[in-house]
Amino acid sequence: MVPATAADYAAGVLKGDRRALAKTITLIESALDGHRELARIVLDQLLPHAGGAIRLGITGVPGVGKSTFIESLGMALIGRGHKVAVLAVDPSSTRSGGSIMADKTRMEQLAVQPAAYIRPSPSGGTLGGVARKTRESMLVCEAAGFDVVIIETVGVGQSETTVASMVDFFLVLMIAGAGDELQGIKKGVLEVADAIAINKADGDNVMRAEMARKEYEAALHLLMPESPNWSPPVLTCSALNMTGIDKIWETILSHRDKLTASGELPARRKKQALEWMSFMLDEGLRQWFFNDPEVKETLPRLRREVEVGELSPTAAAAKLLERLRG
Repeated sequence: MVPATAADYAAGVLKGDRRALAKTITLIESALDGHRELARIVLDQLLPHAGGAIRLGITGVPGVGKSTFIESLGMALIGRGHKVAVLAVDPSSTRSGGSIMADKTRMEQLAVQPAAYIRPSPSGGTLGGVARKTRESMLVCEAAGFDVVIIETVGVGQSETTVASMVDFFLVLMIAGAGDELQGIKKGVLEVADAIAINKADGDNVMRAEMARKEYEAALHLLMPESPNWSPPVLTCSALNMTGIDKIWETILSHRDKLTASGELPARRKKQALEWMSFMLDEGLRQWFFNDPEVKETLPRLRREVEVGELSPTAAAAKLLERLRG
């Protein structure tokens, strides 16, 4: 079998071939040097065809019903004629196995739609590595014709702010009736949210959801909005009953219209591209440094000397960094 060329990968993606799309993302996720170079060439060929999608980030506390929400939103968007791709950022997958595979099986209705594509995040690696692969997978999905790309955070910690840095709109899902509503969310997540949605606002939970909405509104008023052109709203919805989903989508479109008209959205995309370049430089330098034969030979000895107190960490680092000079 003749190995696929970069042109083969790109042509398959641009035709919307799902098998080619899956193979291209697998290529991007590969850690092999030869695959990395091939993936870079493929991405260069696809880049002019990417960038037209609405990039939506979604996070939420455990038990918030994120899978049901994404499926309900995805089905509503497909009903409007959109093509929807769902990706995940899961830095915890090395320890826990993550939950995106379970999410995919729970999204049974969405998973079988021809206009939808659900991709589990790569298992293993650091948050940075997963973020790189997710960014590049997003571009591939856009080039394949998906006009809404949903990036879901599965892990915890920095994953929320990492996803916020690669999307146009960042939605935080919350639930009511779980005690002090503000205890379940970090201030850093509130600061990057473009909207908060209180899910499971149905049955006898409607009143609690409305109380939680007012509580979050008060909390948001204490923070400086990230954008001068947008004040994050707090909405309620029921993904199970499909209520409030249309309102959330209208909010996302309103945000897009306002930030596009002000020039902020194109500026944000440019800033994200530059930040991505800086990240790739940092990652590339780190990889080059630790793969250097001299560093590989010297590092174990210096680590032992630091451990037993024969050498200070500062001096050990300085010895290794001398390699950069030459």
